[in-house]
Formats: sequence, C-alpha cells, structure tokens
Amino acid sequence: MKKLYLIISIMLLVVIGAGCSSDEKNADTKKQEATEKVDLTISAAASLQDALNDIKTSFEKETPDVNVNFNFGASGALQQQISKGAPVDLFFSAAEDKFDTLVDEGLIDEKQGTDLVGNDLVLVVSKESDKKINTLDDITKAKKISIGTPESVPAGQYALQTLENSGLWKEVEENVIYAKDVRQVLTYVETENVDAGMVYKTDALTSSKVDIVTTAGDDLHDPIIYPAGVIKDSSHPKEAQLFYDYLQTEEAMKIFKKYGFTDLK
Repeated sequence: MKKLYLIISIMLLVVIGAGCSSDEKNADTKKQEATEKVDLTISAAASLQDALNDIKTSFEKETPDVNVNFNFGASGALQQQISKGAPVDLFFSAAEDKFDTLVDEGLIDEKQGTDLVGNDLVLVVSKESDKKINTLDDITKAKKISIGTPESVPAGQYALQTLENSGLWKEVEENVIYAKDVRQVLTYVETENVDAGMVYKTDALTSSKVDIVTTAGDDLHDPIIYPAGVIKDSSHPKEAQLFYDYLQTEEAMKIFKKYGFTDLK
C-alpha cells in the first residue's frame, strides 16, 4: 500500500511539474511575442498632432506588430534634434526648408520624401474678444499679438512674412509675443493672454474658443507645405517605410482632410 501511495505521489508531481513547465513556456512565448513589437519614433510638427493621432490608431490596427510614438514640436527644433543624432525613424515637417536641411545633410534620401499635405494661415481672436478685429489690417488694434518664433516655428515664419508683406509689421512688432510652437499661440488666444494670434487653419478648427477672422492670402507668404520622409539611419527602416506609405493612402488622406489639411498628392 505504501508503495502504491509513493507511485501515485510521484505521478502527481510529474503531472504538476509538466503543467508548470507548459505554463512557463506559454508565458515565455507571450513575453517574446510582446517584445517583438517594433517601436517607431516619428518627429512631427505640432500642428499635425490631432490628425496623426487618428492615423496612428488606424495604422496600428492594420499593423499590430508596430507601435507608433510621436515627438511633436516646432519643425525647426525637431530638425535640429535629428541633425544632432536624435533616434528618429521619420520626420514630418511643417516647412520645406527644415526638411531640405536634413536632405542636404544626407540624413534623408530625397527619394524617400514627399510633399504630403498643405495648410492655410489664419488670424484668430478669442470668442470673448471685444477688440473688433475683423480684418488683417485690424490687427493694429491688438495690444498683444502672438506668433510662433520665426526661426524655429514655420507658422511664425509665415506670419512674419504676411505681416511684412502687408505693411503691418512695423506697426505691430513691439506688441508681438513669441511662442514655442503654433499650439502655444492658440492657447494664448484661447486664454485671452493675447488679443490675437496667427495659427494654421487646422489648429484653429480644433478650438471652440476662437474665431477665425481672416485667412492670409497665398501671395503674402511662402506656400505652406508639409513634407515627410524616412530617416536614413532609422533603426527600423522596413516599418518606417510602412508608416510612410500609409501616410499616403486614401484612408490617411481622409483623416488629414477631416482636420482641414489639403491633399498635395
């Protein structure tokens, strides 16, 4: 009888041990599958934030083995980060000159880049404003005006061109408050820290707290073009190319248009 109990006990230990081994193997397999996901880093202009977050959702549904991580900011600042060696897989700029700098530096292959979408520059005021700013010329009524820092923020560069070419810059220069990116300009206007601001149409459309006064004429500033391209030394060139190609699909373009961008393809 003792021998029988011993045999049964040994058999139970064997079964339990096999079960544990199987569970550990399954856990290791799942862990391995999880670690096999590729993380992409996309440096993109702040004005693309809402559209790209929607595109990320649809892309990751179609490509579940890729995680897309965004680094949003002013195009000039992002370009400088990449020039200094920041680990980035794809750059999506709000200005051609920032993008072209990386092409000239050999960090982006010109064949791996494209002018993807366009935008408009608009003058906005708070919905609560009583300054009676109804035209671009009325910007002289504003005691504080915000634009992006022209050296690093493309929207600020376009705003400066617009004000210079319309003959208004000298009148308003002393009243200008510079912002780190176009979203900060929008926030300043929303919170009435400034009386008016110049932002992209796509940003203005995301806010229920501002009114669009007018759209700057195309003859007042350089064309607003958003180029995108894969970084040559990307750690994940295959996956970066997949996302780059996806940005040009009809599905992605519908999202861009929903947020007010124009299709340049």
